[in-house]
Amino acid sequence: MSARPLTILGIETSCDETAAAVVRGHPDGVREILSDLVLSQFDAHRPYGGVVPEIAARAHIMSLDGMIAAAIDQAGCGWQGLDGVAATAGPGLIGGVMVGLVTGKAIAAARNIPLIGVNHLEGHALSMRLVQPVAFPYLLLLVSGGHCQLLEVRGVGDYARLGGSLDDAAGEAFDKTAKLLGLGFPGGPAVELAAKGGNAARFALPRPMLGRAGCDFSFSGLKTAVRHMAAALPEMKDQDRADMAASFQAAVADVLVDRCRHAMAQFRDGHGALPEPVLVVAGGVAANQMLRGALAALCAQQGFTLAAPQLRLCTDNAAMIGWAGIERLALGLSDPLDISARARWPLDR
Repeated sequence: MSARPLTILGIETSCDETAAAVVRGHPDGVREILSDLVLSQFDAHRPYGGVVPEIAARAHIMSLDGMIAAAIDQAGCGWQGLDGVAATAGPGLIGGVMVGLVTGKAIAAARNIPLIGVNHLEGHALSMRLVQPVAFPYLLLLVSGGHCQLLEVRGVGDYARLGGSLDDAAGEAFDKTAKLLGLGFPGGPAVELAAKGGNAARFALPRPMLGRAGCDFSFSGLKTAVRHMAAALPEMKDQDRADMAASFQAAVADVLVDRCRHAMAQFRDGHGALPEPVLVVAGGVAANQMLRGALAALCAQQGFTLAAPQLRLCTDNAAMIGWAGIERLALGLSDPLDISARARWPLDR
């Protein structure tokens, strides 16, 4: 951290949440979220069963200015109190990313403050450090709608991927399963809610990659199996939906636990006898309480500490983008105003 407090405006527009936040980091390690506003577009996308990029970009354009003004007002710091602006520069839906990044550039130029173009995945990767000072290195399970990866987080900007999804991300599989079962949008919370009343042992769904070497994931076959089993039912009743949701959720949990177990072994091999190795789970799927419980049990078995941000910091938000901006600016890292928006941007260079 720098020798003085740093106050950063964060902007997040990579998918279907328009978000603005003001975050402050103090030299003594105290972290403050001065404001954290998120405007979701669920109603706009619900008729389509998924996010429509053009609709998302237009909604960001309509809402972002007001969200930023409200975040500044709520924070009570005023524009003059900002030390920089951090905006998601990718990866994500390129139209939405461009809206937020161009807005960040305009603010940086008008206020003559640094611009930090943040990798959205780094926002998730560092989000736990906004809550508590988790020391580097740590193991990260990043599970969201667009990404499913296991990484070593060695420091700001220093990441090594141990494994990733070979096809669908876990969150994408949740969304598509919810759509197949008619559970609504967004899919993750809908599946979790339905699964609470279901029998997870009723449907024998596959566990892709379970037991294989390495740390890669695959969820496409699981999603396909759900479709076939749903089509084989003479009629889809509410209990069928609950049982299938529970069976699907249990299959995802088994896969995540198995892959994390392999990653823990690799992490120990690479870093020796760390006194308290930590597994951080972040991303929208990390809000699922059943999955958190399964990972907590694994950590207890393997001698790891499970660390997960509070639920509102798991889903897309601007506070994590602002915090990533603070971490980077404290190291003297900022970006020129001609930084480009990116639809794809691997966290491990």
